[in-house]
Amino acid sequence: MKTLRLLLGDQLNIKHPWFTAVDKAVTYCLFEMKQETGYTTHHITKVAAFFAAMRRFAETLKSEGHTVIYYELNDAHNTGNLTKNLSALIKDKDFKRFEYQLPDEYRLDEELKGFCQKLTIPFEAADTAHFYTTRHELRDFFEGKKQLLMENFYRNMRKKHGILMQTATVPEGTQWNYDHDNRNAWSDKHPVPKVPDITHDLSGILTLLEKEKIKTMGRAPKNGLLNQPLTRAEALQRLKFFCEHQLEHFGTYQDAMHTREVMLFHSDLSFALNVKLISPKDVVTTVVNYYHKHKGTVDIAQVEGFIRQVIGWREYVRGIYWLRMPEFSTENFFGNKNPLPDFYWTGTTKMNCLKHCVNNSLDNAYAHHIQRLMVLGNFALLAQVNPAEVDQWYLGVYIDAVEWVQLPNTRGMSQFADGGVLATKPYISSGNYINKMSNYCKECAYNVKTRTDKDSCPFNSLYWNFLHQKQDQLGRNARMAFMYKQLEKIPQQEMEKILQRAHSIIKNPDAY
Repeated sequence: MKTLRLLLGDQLNIKHPWFTAVDKAVTYCLFEMKQETGYTTHHITKVAAFFAAMRRFAETLKSEGHTVIYYELNDAHNTGNLTKNLSALIKDKDFKRFEYQLPDEYRLDEELKGFCQKLTIPFEAADTAHFYTTRHELRDFFEGKKQLLMENFYRNMRKKHGILMQTATVPEGTQWNYDHDNRNAWSDKHPVPKVPDITHDLSGILTLLEKEKIKTMGRAPKNGLLNQPLTRAEALQRLKFFCEHQLEHFGTYQDAMHTREVMLFHSDLSFALNVKLISPKDVVTTVVNYYHKHKGTVDIAQVEGFIRQVIGWREYVRGIYWLRMPEFSTENFFGNKNPLPDFYWTGTTKMNCLKHCVNNSLDNAYAHHIQRLMVLGNFALLAQVNPAEVDQWYLGVYIDAVEWVQLPNTRGMSQFADGGVLATKPYISSGNYINKMSNYCKECAYNVKTRTDKDSCPFNSLYWNFLHQKQDQLGRNARMAFMYKQLEKIPQQEMEKILQRAHSIIKNPDAY
């Protein structure tokens, strides 16, 4: 039967069962769409990287004998809209059947379900064959339980899939979690290896985006060159380098931040994973096998910290996304309403930590998880920014940002807008945490040690102000009890100065 199969821009999985054999009755279609460049403002590098990866994937399919229809952004047949493109193709090419892979974004899932309900030909949705879990596996696992603790889910994943297990029930190393071993600041003691270039020229796509007047944010890659895996082979090459040169220090420094380093020992595989060039099983199997062969060089704490991010956190937030949507996208536990400061778009601020993290994001469409959580997200929450504005910035600025992973991390963990469904307490801190985990404070215009002076670190007064203002929502949270005891010890006169300074910062954050 003459069949049209749709592939979305984050479904570039050449190992999918669809591609096991060539079927001349099947045609695959991929579209570069203004619909997808316009639902939020994306980083220019993100848009270009998605299109470049899609084009390479289409060429790979063609080289293996598959029939492919690919619409570039300015193709004469491209309406810029997903369902309009599909309707026209089905009619003009007289397809008798339509198939698609389940989208990982609620918006597209609803759009395709609505489209299929109107079709007069048979249709079918296939799994993406990418994740360890199904959409609703987390829901089923936590059914009847009071809390959705990631640690419980993570341990179940380890046992179910036999990952880093000594026996069926005992973890390798006898501990489940080595997070306490992985909280070190970085210094030159362990030099950061230079990642080999995987150079892609995006200049043609960048010119196309300009001609088509696509609104973007951020700064284009220097000379139009992108150092990012865009094929499965390149992603596997980057994974091999990570194992051989970065893994041995990954866990130790996974939370560290430094003005001279962008990646430190992070793998930079999130884009390749999120567009499905490689699978989490590819990554986990490779890393665990390398660890078993190199136990003298790589210890369990490094490997466990990395594996937890992949099979624990990544699979967990996907389950939370499908459990909580669509209500998740509008939750605002604290009722925060302030606008996102302009410096998130420009990088212009005297706060050194924010200046580095924002400019790193604007330059590279990248920041690692602690920069996203404990600097950028921390300030937004302390400044009581509307979580919808925070969501849109995070969704747009990062090359790896797709909603199923971005939304739970931003609205749930970073902004605590779900009131504690995903995280048991808000991830907030004064400047002390940033000073402990980075060198940002050493070159800052502000003093991280004081709270009320004109040159005091803005995080300090914002932190205590937040605890003071949100006591009704957080005062009974057991994990916040110690900090509320500390809040009670602050003399009234000093507290008044803290609140006054915090109010000034919140009123005009771009002045700081």
